[in-house]
Amino acid sequence: MTELAAPLALPRRDPALIDYLSTRRSAPAQALAGPGPSDEDLQAILRIGLRTPDHGKLFPWRLVVLSADTRAALGHALQPLADDQPDPNKARAVLAKLTAPPVTIMVVSTPVRGHKVPVWEQELSAGALAMNLSHAAFAHGFSASWITDWYAYDPRALGLFGIGEGERIAGFIHMGTLECPPMERPRPDPADKVVRR
Repeated sequence: MTELAAPLALPRRDPALIDYLSTRRSAPAQALAGPGPSDEDLQAILRIGLRTPDHGKLFPWRLVVLSADTRAALGHALQPLADDQPDPNKARAVLAKLTAPPVTIMVVSTPVRGHKVPVWEQELSAGALAMNLSHAAFAHGFSASWITDWYAYDPRALGLFGIGEGERIAGFIHMGTLECPPMERPRPDPADKVVRR
């Protein structure tokens, strides 16, 4: 006998969610400290993250939870590659974004080539997954930062992260706690970015 899925709740006005979305702000990754999400929190965050738009139900992405030990080893292995970047000092400094936060999830775009769903839409789905993870972290009481940095694009670094052929790093979602709320940044005026036709 087939088990029927429970019906989803209809949307309703949620002032708390509106307030959150109106004031959401990314955290500086290198400023994220403990506590980070517990294993239980992380499982819930991952489940929420995976509820993302996905045309064709292809699941064209994968997630890698990078442990602190793994990130420390990656930071060490990336140091020599930083010397080849246009600004080696900055390239070395941003490695702290990878090693400092308590929890990091790497979002990998894994598009299905040759499918009727365009690769671009599949890559957008990976971006939506990254944003879902960020929202889920905030919903669980943590700050989050979605970043890439140079090592997400350096072909030599991709091998260190286990990125296969045809895959791309959509971002690193860093999670933890901030001592102080992050400063707001300039936001575009809707009148400058929105047209009605």
